[in-house]
Amino acid sequence: MSSSTSPDPQGHIPLARTRRNVLLDAAHGFGAIALQSLLAREGQAAPRINPLAAKPPHFPAKAKSVIFLFMVGAPSQIDTFDPKPGLKKYEGQKLPESYGKIQSQFTDGSTPLLSSPWAFQQHGQSGAWVSSLMPNLARCVDDLCFVRSFHTDSVVHAPAMYHVHSGRILMGYPSLGAWVTYGLGTESDNLPAYVVLPQPEGTPEGGTPCWGAGFLPAVHQGTVLRPGATPILNLQPPPGVTQQRQRATLDLLQKMNDLDTDATDSEMGARIASYELAFRMQRYAPEAVDVSKEPEHVRKLYGLDQKRTADFGSRCLLARRMVERGVRFVQLYSGGGPVSTQWDAHKDLVENHEKMCGMTDQPIAALLTDLKQRGLLDSTLVIWGSEFGRLPMSQSGNGRDHNPHGFTMWFAGGGVKAGRTIGSTDEFGLRAQDDPYSMRDFHATILHLLGLDQNQLWYLHNGRQEKLTDFGGNVIQRVVA
Repeated sequence: MSSSTSPDPQGHIPLARTRRNVLLDAAHGFGAIALQSLLAREGQAAPRINPLAAKPPHFPAKAKSVIFLFMVGAPSQIDTFDPKPGLKKYEGQKLPESYGKIQSQFTDGSTPLLSSPWAFQQHGQSGAWVSSLMPNLARCVDDLCFVRSFHTDSVVHAPAMYHVHSGRILMGYPSLGAWVTYGLGTESDNLPAYVVLPQPEGTPEGGTPCWGAGFLPAVHQGTVLRPGATPILNLQPPPGVTQQRQRATLDLLQKMNDLDTDATDSEMGARIASYELAFRMQRYAPEAVDVSKEPEHVRKLYGLDQKRTADFGSRCLLARRMVERGVRFVQLYSGGGPVSTQWDAHKDLVENHEKMCGMTDQPIAALLTDLKQRGLLDSTLVIWGSEFGRLPMSQSGNGRDHNPHGFTMWFAGGGVKAGRTIGSTDEFGLRAQDDPYSMRDFHATILHLLGLDQNQLWYLHNGRQEKLTDFGGNVIQRVVA
């Protein structure tokens, strides 16, 4: 065969042959077939769909976002929102035998009954009972719906936390926030869909599984934010890397990913989305978490001018800023790390609860007031709760052990029927008595307020259609407006 540049009989020199010509001529053109396949694949590569793009609810929603105020270690319901005068009458006596054997984590129910050290009063037009521990929140009771009859399945902190967060007592299942973002996506292109604001001293006993994605795509796990100039560790690019250079690098990676990544690969999709989100957050997250830009009267409302309330107040204010910017779910923790910064009052109930309430009462009331003034409360579901309550019997003479049998949570905002108290516990506040509600009911109600049908929100895992509420809960209709 003559060279491709040899002159023809007329003496003309042909143009240099291209690789495409070679592929067409060689091996009967099979090389060109492969090339055409690759070119077609490149031509068909479309922009990857954002897995966190906003999705329509199953039916008209009453709330668009959630702020879950979680009190780590468990406040005592009978010292905050569920007064039990019978405890005063029988103080120092043992629980009647008719109540049966009571087994908690450290006590067996044989210790004497302990009355509340704090006085209760009715407040607002609703006449809701609140103890003197929470004077600021007491002024907001007409915006709240108290449910006094929740119960969980464990007396141990971590499993009980998993139950409240994910509907199971074992770790590894998707958290409530992950299910919500899986069902609805987010309205923010520049901030995470699911934000977690932990206690600076440490995380709750349940740790990161409390805001994990479980078997859902990893993009739905919570993102921990910290106040200040560095909201997320390792977010900023290395010195010398310009925004233009970083953008060019991400664009090249995106083109390569589009060429050889299956669009159904959720793990890869989550990783790609995380790179893009991190790039945008470098610009927008510092401003979103900078509460110093708030007016002085707002900062004072949240207690940022007082050492006792400054930290929790900053995080409550940050939660408002997050939902204001389209974040779908905010998980805010009071307590974490050492026992001294938790609500876990196994001894010295008075010191513990006065400390923890002193840190949170004003900021929580400020959050409700601020959301309402800005017209955000109607679209934001605010939840206050914990992993369980406390026993009416004493521990260490002046404390209380864990009580999963009956405790209080409250709801406010998005679609909640405010100014109500639902359910009750028995004479001593031990067990849920009227209208007891499980965590499946708790989760079904939250999903319902967000426009999500618990039975339509599922994910195929190990051949089973997994749901947040497992085999189903009952929406607490008395909570819904």
